[in-house]
Amino acid sequence: MTQAIDKEQMIIDEVKKLSPEKQQEVLNFIEFLHFKELQKQETLQDTEKEKQVSFLEAAKEFIGCIDGGPGDLATNKKYLEGFGR
Repeated sequence: MTQAIDKEQMIIDEVKKLSPEKQQEVLNFIEFLHFKELQKQETLQDTEKEKQVSFLEAAKEFIGCIDGGPGDLATNKKYLEGFGR
């Protein structure tokens, strides 16, 4: 934490030495850096949204690939009795 404070103080000290015009340039550059970081975060969020897929979408190629058997296993109670042992 002290390193961050030291670095912050160094930046402040250096900016104070600059002319008002150069101080404005520093402010413009800081705003540019903030803008760039915001764009980067928005791009990452967009990428994450694109990656999100519902289970249905991910499994759609397998839907209906297993045929046969009763639609509801509760209709075949004798079949289910064999699994409890």
